[in-house]
Amino acid sequence: MQKFSLALSLLILLFVSCQSQPAVPYKYQVPENINDGLDVGTLDEVGIDTTLIVKGINKIRQGSFDEVHSMLVYKDGKLVLEEYFDGHKYKWDGPDHHGEWVAWDRSMPHHIMSATKSITSACLAIALEKGFIESVHQSIFDYLPEYQHLNSERKNKITIEHLLTMTSGLEWDEWGAPLSSSSNDLVGLWVHCEDPINCILERPLLDDPGTSYTYSGGNMVVLGEIIRTATKMKIDEFSKKYLFEPLGVDSSTWAQKFDNGVIYAGGGLIITPRDMVKFGVTFLNNGDWNGKHIISEQWVEKCTTEYRNNKSINIPGQASGRHGYSYSWWLKSYTNSGKKINMYNAGGWGGQEIMILPELNTVVVFTGGNYLSNVRVFDILEDYIIPAIN
Repeated sequence: MQKFSLALSLLILLFVSCQSQPAVPYKYQVPENINDGLDVGTLDEVGIDTTLIVKGINKIRQGSFDEVHSMLVYKDGKLVLEEYFDGHKYKWDGPDHHGEWVAWDRSMPHHIMSATKSITSACLAIALEKGFIESVHQSIFDYLPEYQHLNSERKNKITIEHLLTMTSGLEWDEWGAPLSSSSNDLVGLWVHCEDPINCILERPLLDDPGTSYTYSGGNMVVLGEIIRTATKMKIDEFSKKYLFEPLGVDSSTWAQKFDNGVIYAGGGLIITPRDMVKFGVTFLNNGDWNGKHIISEQWVEKCTTEYRNNKSINIPGQASGRHGYSYSWWLKSYTNSGKKINMYNAGGWGGQEIMILPELNTVVVFTGGNYLSNVRVFDILEDYIIPAIN
C-alpha cells in the first residue's frame, strides 16, 4: 500500500510538472534579432525596470494569471521583451476550448480572436485611402448589391461607420450566452445560416443607427463583405497585398470561413505575436511602418477617439474595468505616479491583446488561452509593465 501511494504521488507530481513552467527562476533574455524589421534592445536601454518585469514573468510562470502564452514589449523603437510560456492550443470542441498542450515559441502563429476586428478596421482604412470606398458615412447598402431586398428606409441609414463602432442598431446578442452555445448569435451564424450576411441583415433594427452600442461580430462579417464587393478581393487577399506584405508579415491565415465562402472578418485571423507587434507599432507611429505609409494618420486618430456614447463598457470575462470603444479598438486610461496614461487596444477572447500606449511610446502584446476563465493580462500591464516604465 505504501509503495502504491508513493507511485501515485510521483505520477501526480509528474502530471503537475508537465502542466506548469519550470521551477527554475526566470532570467531576462534580450530578444533575438531575426531580421524581420523589428529592431531589438534591452530593457535597460529604454529605461524599463528589469526587476519588476522579472517579478511579473515569474508570476506568469507560476500560473498566477492562468494561461498566458506570450508577452512582448516594444518601446522607443525596439523590441525589448519577448517571452513565451507553456499552454494549450485552441480547439473549439475541446474541454475549456483547449487542445494540445505545447511550449509556445515565436515561430507559432496564434488565434487572435476578436483582435482581428482591429485588423479588419485597418483594411477598411486602406480601402478608403486607395479610393475603393468613398466614405465611412455611406450606407452599407451602397456596397451590398445582392442584399437590396433587405434594405428599408431605416436600415438604409446604417453606415460603414456604424459597423466599425458597433452602433448599427441591429438586434444582436453575443454576450448573453457562452460561445459554446448555439443560442449565442455569433455561434448561430455557423449553426443556422446558409448565408450569414442575409441572417445578419434580416434582423430587426432595434435602435436608430449610431445611437446605441451593441457588441456584434455580425457587424464585422458585413464589413468584410463590403470590402470584398468594393475591392473585388476577399479580405484575406486584400490584407495580404495592402497590409501584411508591406509589414513583412507572412504568418497570416484567415482560418474561419462560412460554408458559402464568406470569411469571418470578426475573429478568424491566425498570426504570430511578433507580427502582432508590427501591426501595433504601425499605429503607434501614426500609420507608418519603418518609414513606409500604411494607414492614414486621420484613421489612427479615429481609432484613439471614443465614438459618441461608446463609454463605460464592461467586457465579459475580463478583470479589466470599464472601456470605451472607437473604430473597432478598445480605449482605457490608467494613472501611475500621478500621470494619466492612455491606452487603446485590439482585444480578443482568451487574452489576445495588442496594447498601444502612446504617452509611453510602447506596444505590449499578449496571447493566451483563458477562454472560460477571467483574462487578467490587464493586471499584468497595470501592476508590472506600466510601473516598470515609469
